[in-house]
Amino acid sequence: EVQLVESGGGKVQPGGSLRLSCVASGFTFSSSYMDWFRKAPGKGLEWVSTINSGGSRTSYTDSVKGRFTISRDNAKNTLYLQLNSLKSEDTAMYYCARTTDGDPPPSSQGTQVTVSS
Repeated sequence: EVQLVESGGGKVQPGGSLRLSCVASGFTFSSSYMDWFRKAPGKGLEWVSTINSGGSRTSYTDSVKGRFTISRDNAKNTLYLQLNSLKSEDTAMYYCARTTDGDPPPSSQGTQVTVSS
């Protein structure tokens, strides 16, 4: 069973930074493309970023380009998302997912990011 446990969220002021983590189990992490998604209050699930299995290729939604960085440590089965220059519109629950699954697992708790002064 795919299990993904997100952490690292919190409340920060605009312009602040956070580093999110996602620990994976139940599948071969090192062979899997991985995604970050987010869901803001009153909005649908939004794709944020994808990284290939080796970590050499990444892609981002336009609104976070230049501010967020996705990375991974295959030895630790862990996916990361570095969030810099945070804005109020980045406030959301953040989830990770295996790309081939499409959406985050129903059991995912996510990690809350709140950007507010």
